[in-house]
Amino acid sequence: MKLHLKASLMGKHYAVYILASGKNGTLYIGVTSSLLQRIVQHKSLAVPGFTKRYRITRLVYVEVFANVNEAIAREKQLKGWNRAWKIKLIEQSNPNWDDLDPTAC
Repeated sequence: MKLHLKASLMGKHYAVYILASGKNGTLYIGVTSSLLQRIVQHKSLAVPGFTKRYRITRLVYVEVFANVNEAIAREKQLKGWNRAWKIKLIEQSNPNWDDLDPTAC
C-alpha cells in the first residue's frame, strides 16, 4: 500500500526515493526506513560512494509504503526501468525537478 510523503515522517514506513544531481542529471534510486535521516546523509555527502562522487543530493521523487517487501520490490522495479521512463515518472509529479527535501525550511 502506497502512502503519502507526510506519513513517512510518522511511524514505521518505508520510502523509495529518487535523487538527482540536477534537472535531467544523474539519478540514484534508494529505499529507506528513515527518509529524513537518509536525506541528511545524502545532502551532507557523509557516505562515500556513488551519490557523493556525483554530488547527487536533490530529492525529486518519493513513494512511501507501509510494507518493507513492497518498498523493496518497487525499488527493484524502478532500477530496472530505462532512463526515459524514470524521467517521465519524476516529471508527472515534479515537472520542475524541485527539491522535495522534507527537512528544508
